[in-house]
Amino acid sequence: MLALRLTRSARPAVQLRRLLVATASAGTGFLLLSTLGHALSHPGTTAGSALRLAWCTVPLAATVHFALAVARTDPGTRPRPGLAAIGLGPARLMAISATTTALSTAVGSMLALLLFLHLRGDLTGMPFDGAAASFLAADLPLPLPAALTLLALTPAAASLAVALTLRPRDTRLAANSRGSGLALRRFTTTAKLQETFGAYGRFGARQSRRGAAEPSGEDDTGPARHSAALRAAGAALVGAGAPAPAGATHSPAPAGGPREAVLDAPDTTPPNPPRPNPTTLPWGAALLAAGLAVEAYASRSPGHHLSLPGGPTGPAAVLVGWTLTAIGLAVAGPSLTHLCGRLLQSARPGALRLLAGRGLMEEASRIGAPLGILCAVASGAYTMAVLYDPADSSFGPLTTLGAILVAGCSLATLLTAAVEARQARAGTTAALLRLGAPSTALRSAAALRAGALAALFVPLTLTVAALAALPLTP
Repeated sequence: MLALRLTRSARPAVQLRRLLVATASAGTGFLLLSTLGHALSHPGTTAGSALRLAWCTVPLAATVHFALAVARTDPGTRPRPGLAAIGLGPARLMAISATTTALSTAVGSMLALLLFLHLRGDLTGMPFDGAAASFLAADLPLPLPAALTLLALTPAAASLAVALTLRPRDTRLAANSRGSGLALRRFTTTAKLQETFGAYGRFGARQSRRGAAEPSGEDDTGPARHSAALRAAGAALVGAGAPAPAGATHSPAPAGGPREAVLDAPDTTPPNPPRPNPTTLPWGAALLAAGLAVEAYASRSPGHHLSLPGGPTGPAAVLVGWTLTAIGLAVAGPSLTHLCGRLLQSARPGALRLLAGRGLMEEASRIGAPLGILCAVASGAYTMAVLYDPADSSFGPLTTLGAILVAGCSLATLLTAAVEARQARAGTTAALLRLGAPSTALRSAAALRAGALAALFVPLTLTVAALAALPLTP
């Protein structure tokens, strides 16, 4: 019931993303049911039906990846302070997120079943003059257990992926190991000075007496408060992974000794975690080169041929090569995004390039893999366009539906990852606005990040697509 309430009370943007997940699940479920219809109408071609079912794993994986990205950006299931007191700890929130994902995908699967039964003529008669009867086995009874088993694949896989990804993890040890030497010394000094509640009260009274005896001559709105605000904003920016602004420096220790130096220290920011530095570029490049080599070898050696569901025929090794190429691009995506951020900061960068470059370095782990997958899908679409012959009717409606589903899920996953990255840097953006940074500068930095990614990934996609399609061209 709690998952239903959170689903109903979500914002329109969240509801739109869930609706897109349900639509993708409906498309995947219809492809799975169409495979069942082909198996019923062609009982003698078991290998062909199994091949069609194997091809359905591609849109199934794209749908699950999109559902996972939507679950990670759901604000209703994000851990917040105070929720554990009412029984909503990390494990409970993970269960709610998995249940919400299962509900969205189950709704899509039920819509796919209704559409399938409608096209078969089981509900209101045969539509479209029986045009879909050939691949839906309209003249044969539908085995309901088999249909429900196929429809349960998408909700089960999506909810399991969300549960495994959002499972609670104990990150305290990793956070402590990432502390800098200065932070460790500060914590060590603080640990040596164990104070009681009365000591803090005496210290506050002593500070009050010292402030009364030594007036500074400045009110709370003077330069002292302004510098303190700059230090606080700088500490917030450094803690978020951004550079500290000019003037946001640490204040010197007071002259009252080490005890007062610890208790009066204005910098109480937790240790700054290091910026992620993906190191998957060699592995991605190796997989990409292996995939292209397999495709080139398959074009020169005769072997077993595979065909798309209603599509063209080609060497079986070409499918293996394209799969390796797609995995290589997905693995190398975070490292390429991180490299793009480093290149933006090279050659004496200004404030705009520095902000955009460090933003890309922070977002590399989030948007790198979806961007690599989108590049792989674009290269595959280019290959299909090269092989497409307008005079050949082998590209049926199921092939078109599968291609649209995979491409749409890949693009939607990338946009959802961008939303997640924007939510992650909301604190840094608010701190920059409080410091007086113009909103046009933030928009310019976002446009610069998008332009830098396009300048790197578009030529890479075109090159990989041309090399992948070269062995298949006559």
